[in-house]
Amino acid sequence: MTYTPSTYNPYDFANRRHIGPSPSEMEEMLATIGVASLDALIDRTVPMSIRQMSPLTWEPKTEFEVLDHIRKVAGQNKVMTSLIGQGYYGTVTPPAIQRNILENPAWYTAYTPYQPEIAQGRLEALLNFQTMVSDMTGLPVANASLLDEATACAEAMTMAQRVSKSKMTRFFVDENCHAQNIAVMKTRAAPLGIEIIVGAPNELDAAKVFGAIFQYPGTFGDIPDFSAQISALHEAKAVAIMATDLLALTMLKEPGALGADIAVGSAQRFGVPLGFGGPHAAFMSCRDDMKRSMPGRIVGVSVDSRGERAYRLSLQTREQHIRREKATSNVCTAQALLAVMASFYAVFHGPAGLRAIGERVHFNAVRLAEGLRADGFNIAPKAFFDTFTVEVGAMQGVILRSAVAEGINLRKIGKNRIGISVDETTDAQIIEKVWRAFGRDAEVPAAIPAVAVPSKLQRVSEYLTHPIFGMNRAEAEMMRYMRRLADRDLALDRTMIPLGSCTMKLNAAVEMMPITWPEFNALHPYAPADQTEGYSQMIDDLSAKLCEITGYDAMSMQPNSGAQGEYAGLLTIMAYHRANGQGARNICLIPVSAHGTNPASAQMCGMKVVVVKSAANGDIDLDDFRTKAAAAGDRLAACMITYPSTHGVFEESVREVCQITHDHGGQVYLDGANLNALVGLAKPGDIGSDVSHLNLHKTFCIPHGGGGPGMGPIGVKKHLARFLPGAPVDGAPDAEGAVSAATFGSASILPISWAYCMLMGGEGLTQATKVAILNANYIAARLDGAFPVLFKGREGFVAHECIVDPRAICEATDTSVDDIAKRLIDSGFHAPTMSWPVAGTLMIEPTESEPKAELDRFCEAMLSIRAELAQVETGEMPKDNNPLVNAPHTVGDLVADWDRPYSREQGCFPPGAFKVDKYWPPVGRVDNAYGDRNLVCSCPPVESYIEAAE
Repeated sequence: MTYTPSTYNPYDFANRRHIGPSPSEMEEMLATIGVASLDALIDRTVPMSIRQMSPLTWEPKTEFEVLDHIRKVAGQNKVMTSLIGQGYYGTVTPPAIQRNILENPAWYTAYTPYQPEIAQGRLEALLNFQTMVSDMTGLPVANASLLDEATACAEAMTMAQRVSKSKMTRFFVDENCHAQNIAVMKTRAAPLGIEIIVGAPNELDAAKVFGAIFQYPGTFGDIPDFSAQISALHEAKAVAIMATDLLALTMLKEPGALGADIAVGSAQRFGVPLGFGGPHAAFMSCRDDMKRSMPGRIVGVSVDSRGERAYRLSLQTREQHIRREKATSNVCTAQALLAVMASFYAVFHGPAGLRAIGERVHFNAVRLAEGLRADGFNIAPKAFFDTFTVEVGAMQGVILRSAVAEGINLRKIGKNRIGISVDETTDAQIIEKVWRAFGRDAEVPAAIPAVAVPSKLQRVSEYLTHPIFGMNRAEAEMMRYMRRLADRDLALDRTMIPLGSCTMKLNAAVEMMPITWPEFNALHPYAPADQTEGYSQMIDDLSAKLCEITGYDAMSMQPNSGAQGEYAGLLTIMAYHRANGQGARNICLIPVSAHGTNPASAQMCGMKVVVVKSAANGDIDLDDFRTKAAAAGDRLAACMITYPSTHGVFEESVREVCQITHDHGGQVYLDGANLNALVGLAKPGDIGSDVSHLNLHKTFCIPHGGGGPGMGPIGVKKHLARFLPGAPVDGAPDAEGAVSAATFGSASILPISWAYCMLMGGEGLTQATKVAILNANYIAARLDGAFPVLFKGREGFVAHECIVDPRAICEATDTSVDDIAKRLIDSGFHAPTMSWPVAGTLMIEPTESEPKAELDRFCEAMLSIRAELAQVETGEMPKDNNPLVNAPHTVGDLVADWDRPYSREQGCFPPGAFKVDKYWPPVGRVDNAYGDRNLVCSCPPVESYIEAAE
């Protein structure tokens, strides 16, 4: 008998691991759709006028090859002890947090908690974060994180202008703010007409500004008492902001006690690695009367349908999709996963542990400074927490090189000073190495030195007094607490998340592994270039691949969210117009169906938003677009479009839209939110677009993290390349302004997207796009008879997502799209995107990663819901007591008295629900109105935690 070897390749990552449906399942799905082949479907869906003619060029690698290659590149980075400071510090990530949070898909694959019933775990963790920030800063309301400290400073500045009763347009910036904070605030201020005044705090003229920001401690270590300046600002009806350090606040008087109105900063040193600049969770807290002007998300406490405590995102009328250009900011993605890590760091250590860490850092800094002072060096300032500078004169270069030889990076300041910032990882051995670099050979004394914080600035108030920060000292209990919270939530590790325009695809384990390697996560963002050559190689190669995918000529990795990418791209366009002597161009055409961040970003860039109508089929109304472009004339700066459209269709007029814009001198911004339908099939830069942001946390597999991190790099055509964002620190003098605190944004998560591209290869990426379109059309075909698909292309197909329309049956049954969303929870699903871009509809995006079995489970759940709606419509079940309006059903409902006109089994185990591994929501339907009327944004009493545990 002739032996026939297997042709199966188990190491084909694209087709065996990333793409969900098998070849035989694809054939079944194509038969359901009514198309002969996958290529035939693509030919009938994607207009030939935009198709790329040449394939993506690189070959795929196996998982083993990718890890080996990344390890070699990472080895070109030099892991040093960083004492540079400047807002970034060494920290110790507790292994329990690294293992159970950062490396746990139950946490990192979750989506933003817009559906609170299935997000109670991460909402509690984020509420802990808010409580931590509020306590440490001494201000009553905190948000659930911002992108980085520099953008938090910029957000605080614009918030101050909104709430200030001063009519001034100037804003004072303490010259001792970190350089990156000043740079990003200048970028934000310019298009808004805010005049930035940088100076010494004692030079502040409070009557001439609407607000001021002070760094506390300052970038060179100063810890002034700002209470006099704050009082002067309040006299002038201006707003006082303090950019601060949470660890320093374990010993320093809190901003609230000094009279500050707003506090911002980074929670990085609460257990989040340096990561070459990010991602890190920034924070903001404020006075209670300012909370409705605060940007970002705020977690609040409400009640569910049974009157039990439940968490939710509060004040969501501030969200961009609702307020568009009137939103308080364009913040969409925050840094939820990193905020969760920081909150668990505080829970793990508790107030006593944090105080001990803060004291250890401070006393080590004092020991180091005293040793240098004993050798005759001039140390400044006299009062400091962890940072000081040393006057070294002409010895600067020699000392810096000697420190590098000891494995330590110090901060170069001017031509004759060196800055030193001590952190949690600093020990006696490191202090002695620093001393040796300065020529001192001595042992560190064990005696505790005198405190270098003036008594009037020493903290006297308590913090983290809520018992949650004291009940998890033992790792066993901490581990169980993290597990309990994770079990309350639905993430990709349990179910498909079919959110339209969110691309919740597989985040493969192999892609995630390198981000915890010290070669990537232990580098300071301002480390010398010769120590970061591995990062340079990775970023260059990833940029080249992204340029090939998109048809652009240059990439900037600086934007650390999709909304930040929009903002950076529009700033690039505006800089281009100014350079051409056309600075008066300020009109931006945006379709009514656009992402809400689009008009919010345009407003931040000083643009005037003109909304373009949609045609009956959902496409851009070309006549309206042409008319408004002509009316704008030489004031047209740009148009912002999404392709495929937010209606889930490949519009055939896209080239014409681009041409009309160019004919009137404008630039085309193509939102990259739906790039998952284009990769390998069409290139935005070849269609006619000039700039796009790419959501690496969508198309290129960076996980959503429960609401961040994200990355939104921008690609541009050649004529815009020189207008990309400049470096925030030590950038070229003629460079454009920075938009983020670090040159490469959240650099430490870039290995995820790089690994994905290498694993898939050009052919695999193209196949993924085709299967994403297949999966969406399969769902559309299965549901169309029950829930009409609202928009289709010319030949009756959708792109990578579809909008189903339940409005007619909902109107007939007095139900809503919310009821459908909550009923899907009973089947174990996260709901699709609700009421956007069309109110009352559901937008479904399955991605290429979901196998046919999961797609069928979802369709069966949806069809079952349609059958239940029919029962209500015919009167078999009352409109006010049926499985939809009572959803979701909890264990409490199951064991309570049952007075409903349907069985417990129908209520709790509808089609799609697993019998054995059933997901039980921890709360019933959350009362949103109650939560906003009774806004509570910090931890509730401990008794409620005990009850929940029981």
